[in-house]
Amino acid sequence: MSLRIKAMILGLLLTTAAWSQQAEEYRVKAAFLFNFAKFVEWPPQAFTNSTDPIRICVLGKDPFGSVLEDAVRDKTAEGRTFLVRQVSGGQPAAGCQILFISSSERKRLAAILGEIKGDGVLTVGETDTFASDGGMINFKIESGRVCLQINVAAAEQSRLHISSKLLSLAQIVKR
Repeated sequence: MSLRIKAMILGLLLTTAAWSQQAEEYRVKAAFLFNFAKFVEWPPQAFTNSTDPIRICVLGKDPFGSVLEDAVRDKTAEGRTFLVRQVSGGQPAAGCQILFISSSERKRLAAILGEIKGDGVLTVGETDTFASDGGMINFKIESGRVCLQINVAAAEQSRLHISSKLLSLAQIVKR
């Protein structure tokens, strides 16, 4: 086998391994997004009625594919079903209880967080400074594992209460 073919095969194997690792990372993040609904209390005005679903919105490039919808399909939290939707600029959080802000929105993060401050929306991201910049929960990869960083003050400003059980799993971040 020629050196060129060996290099192509090695490149394909490394690409496949990286894709598999990323797919697993987003399966874990999707499971976290579902479970956040069990450990966060929203203010009453976050829902219009007792049967409203919990809306998980993804702003920016969607890294989940179908994984997030699969993670919440046929599941409930506090008697509410789940609805996943993609959102764009303008009013990104209108009707959302959980807003995942993709890393593709890094440059607009301050503006996005400013627009929805105090709206009772749990903001979740995956960039290095997300929580310290005012986001509520940040996914951070450490030693190949998905870890959480939580900005409690940002959550309290939006009238969200995060359970001590969830807080015990996270690194607490201040602005």
